[in-house]
Amino acid sequence: MADDPRASPHPDDAAAIERARATLRAVAERLAAAGARDEALAEHVVPKPILGIPRRPTMRRLGRAWRMGALLLGADGSVWRTGVSTRVAEPGRPQHHTASVEQRRAYRAAAIQGGFPMGETVNHGIAPIAIDESLVGSAGPLVVRDGQAWVRWGSDAPVPLERYLDDLADLLLHPPEGT
Repeated sequence: MADDPRASPHPDDAAAIERARATLRAVAERLAAAGARDEALAEHVVPKPILGIPRRPTMRRLGRAWRMGALLLGADGSVWRTGVSTRVAEPGRPQHHTASVEQRRAYRAAAIQGGFPMGETVNHGIAPIAIDESLVGSAGPLVVRDGQAWVRWGSDAPVPLERYLDDLADLLLHPPEGT
C-alpha cells in the first residue's frame, strides 16, 4: 500500500467503499445480535451564559456505538473517529491539580449533568466518518487505497478493514478472562 495520500484512485476503489459499507453493517448486526457491550456517544456542550451568568457544561446524547480501536461503530453501520473517552464517576471538587486532571474532572461533571449513569463510558470529541469517495486517500483512520479499505491505528501499519473489525468484534464477543 502506498503511503502517498495523493496517490491516484484505483479502479476498484468504488467497490472497496461498497464492501466497507457492507462489512460495517454486517459487524454491527453481529454485535447487536450477541448483545455486545456498547458505549455512549455524546457532544460536550458549553452553553452560552444567560444574563452574563455562566451555565454548567453538559454532554448531549448522540447515540451508542461499539468501540473498535480507532473507530466507533454504530448499530446502523455508521462509523465515527474516536475522541475522548470519559468514565462517569463522581467528579469531586476542583483541587487545582494539573490542567489535564481538572479537564477530566470537568468532563465527568458534564457527563453527570447530561444524565449519564455512574459507570457509563461516554465518548465525546468524536467525528463522523462518511463511507463514500472521501475515503479514497484519506488521512483519517479509515482509508480506501489500492482497491481496499484499511484502518490505521496509532503508528501501526494499516490493517485491512475486514480483518481489523473481525479481530476487535471477536474481543467484544469473547473478552479475555478478568475483564
